Amino acid sequence: SQFALRSYLYILLHKLVGWPASWWFGGDEKVRVFYAVRIFLGVLSVITEASLVVALSKKYGKRLATYTLAMLCLTSGCFFASTSLLPSSFSMYAMSLSSALFLFEKYGMAVTVAATGVILGWPFSILAFLPVTIYSLVRRFKQAFLSGAVTSLALMGISLLVDYHYYGRWTSSVMNLLFYNVVGGGESHLYGTEGPSYYLRNGFNNFNFSFVLALLFLGILPISRKKYAPELLVLISPLYIWLAFMSLQPHKEERFLYPIYPLICVAASAVIECFPEFFRDKYNPNDQSVLFQIAKYIRPLVLGLILCASHARTFSLIHGYSAPLEIYKHLEHHGDAGLGSVVCVGSEWHRFPSSFFVPDYVGQVRWLDDGFRGLLPLPFNSSMGGTSAAPSYFNNKNKASDEQYLHDPERCNLLIELQLQRPYPSRGSDLSTWEVVAALPYLDRELSPPLYRSFFIPNYWQQKNVFGLYKLLKRIPK
Repeated sequence: SQFALRSYLYILLHKLVGWPASWWFGGDEKVRVFYAVRIFLGVLSVITEASLVVALSKKYGKRLATYTLAMLCLTSGCFFASTSLLPSSFSMYAMSLSSALFLFEKYGMAVTVAATGVILGWPFSILAFLPVTIYSLVRRFKQAFLSGAVTSLALMGISLLVDYHYYGRWTSSVMNLLFYNVVGGGESHLYGTEGPSYYLRNGFNNFNFSFVLALLFLGILPISRKKYAPELLVLISPLYIWLAFMSLQPHKEERFLYPIYPLICVAASAVIECFPEFFRDKYNPNDQSVLFQIAKYIRPLVLGLILCASHARTFSLIHGYSAPLEIYKHLEHHGDAGLGSVVCVGSEWHRFPSSFFVPDYVGQVRWLDDGFRGLLPLPFNSSMGGTSAAPSYFNNKNKASDEQYLHDPERCNLLIELQLQRPYPSRGSDLSTWEVVAALPYLDRELSPPLYRSFFIPNYWQQKNVFGLYKLLKRIPK
C-alpha cells in the first residue's frame, strides 16, 4: 500500500459479475466464476465493437463495416484480448466505443469514454486517445471539454474514495502510477526486453496480413483523401503513434498493444476496400476497366485469406498452449493430497492462471527458485492489515525478495511443471518422489519452427513442431 500503483475501482467493476456468480455457483465452483467474469468481458467487447461497426456503416458504407466486423470477430489478437482481465483490454473497449461516438459526431461522449478508458482502465493509454480528444475539442470545444473535465473529476474522486477505503490513506493510484513510470521507477527489464521489431512480429502473428495492410493505410490517402480524411485518419492515427511509442520501450509485452487492436482492423479494412481505386482512371471516374473489375473481386479473396490465417493462428494457440488452464483444473480431483496442501510452481509462475483454479483444500501456492530474479506475488496475509498493509518483502524496483520462494521443497504436496526435451533433469523426473497424475502436451517454442508453431498448417503442425508435457505431480507418501 505504500506504493498504491493500482486502483481498486477497476477490480470492483468485475465484482458486478464475480459476486453474483460466486453466490450462484457456490464456493466449490470457482472455475465457473472465472469464466463468468470472462464472458462478462466478452460481452463488453461485443457491445463496444458492435457500436464501432454500426458507426462505420453509417459513415462509410456497409462494405467497410462488414470487413471490419469479420476481422474484429475472427482475428486472433481481438479474440484473445476481448476476454482478458487486463486494464489494457478495458482501454481497448473504450477505444472502440470512443471511436464509434466520434464517427457519430457525439464529440462530448467520445471524450467522456476516452477519459473513462484512461482513468478507470490504463492511464498510459492517454497517448492513444489524444487524436480523437484533440479533434473533438477542435470541433466542439465547450461540449467536449466539459464532458471530459466532469468525467475525469468524477472518476478521480470516486477512485480516491475507493482507494482510501482499501489503502487506508488518501492517495491517487492513477497519479502514482504515472509518476512512478515517468521518473523511471521499477526495473521492468527484469521481466525481459525485446528489440524494436518485437511488435511488428507480434502484430503479424496476431493479425497476419491485415497488420501489414493496416500499416499501409497512409499510403492510400492520396487516392481516398476525400472519403477518409480527416475523420478516419484521426481515428486510425493512434495506431502509428502508439506503435512507435511502445517500440521505443525496452520491456515489451503483447498486452501493451491491446488498445489499438480495433484500429488495426479498421485500417486494414479501409485498405482492402480501396483496392479498385488503384486502377481507376482519375480522368474518367466512370471507367470500368478489366483491372478495376479484377480488383473488386480480389477484395473478398484477401479478406478470406486473412480470416483463414487468423483461424490457423487461433487454432495453434488453443491447441498448443492451453495446457496450463486444463492442468490446474485437475487440482480439484486430488483432494486426497490433504487439507492445507502446498502447490509448488517453479519456472512456470508466469502461466499460473489465477486463484480461481485453486481448490479450497489447497493451503498455499508457492514459488520454487528456478533462477528468476524479479519480484513475484506472495500469499495474501490478512493478519498484517489487509489491503492497507505494507509488507517489507515488497519493493518498488521489482527485484526478487528472498521471502517469495519456498526454500524447502519437501513441503510441496503437489507440483506443477513443464517437462521439455532438455539435457538436464527436471524436479518431477524423480519418480521415487513424484507421481504424475495429469499430463498434457505443450508446444515447445524453442525447438519448433516459427512458421509452424505460429500458424496451424494441416499435417505439418503435428509433424514439424516439438511438444513437451505440462504436468501435475503429487508427492508419493514415504
